[in-house]
Amino acid sequence: MKLVVAVGGASGSLYAKRLLDTLVPLAAAGANPLEVGLVFSQSGNEVWAHELGEVPAYPFTRYGLRDFRAPFASGSAGWDAMVVIPCSTGGLARIAHGISDNLIGRAADVMLKERRKLVLVVRETPLSAIHLENMLAVTRAGAVVMPATPSFYSHPTTIEAVLDTVIGRVMDQLGLPNRLMPRWGAAEVKGGAR
Repeated sequence: MKLVVAVGGASGSLYAKRLLDTLVPLAAAGANPLEVGLVFSQSGNEVWAHELGEVPAYPFTRYGLRDFRAPFASGSAGWDAMVVIPCSTGGLARIAHGISDNLIGRAADVMLKERRKLVLVVRETPLSAIHLENMLAVTRAGAVVMPATPSFYSHPTTIEAVLDTVIGRVMDQLGLPNRLMPRWGAAEVKGGAR
């Protein structure tokens, strides 16, 4: 699988970091490793620096925001999926209206026009009517809108476990294997609760 990971400018860089950390072993494993193309929005860089400090040296090719020569800027390159995490409502609006003036917008536009998987992990609250209309527009165009909304039925006790309730669902949407959290109806490792 060839996957674009775009880090948008909403608060919630921890979501992006947890996803990237989870993808590292998948990219190195098996006969069909995962190829990841990484791109940050300008605000994504700034928010990550504010919330987490330096971006780790991930073993993924990182592309510049203005690099329209990136392979996933064209549908003919055959990239399979894209996730924008966290996705700001500004980024959502640009994608909803086909504004592809940077690599994130262009890659999202490619995913939609090629009918490939596009997952937008929106991190904003409350939502205005404009946000909701943009979510509806991208959903009608074929994207999956996943607000960064943790669940608690697995009784998470750490920040990482809370993050995993979202990242596990993102991985499911992308068709990637994960054991980040117990599945609904399955016995938990601790306590045996269902």
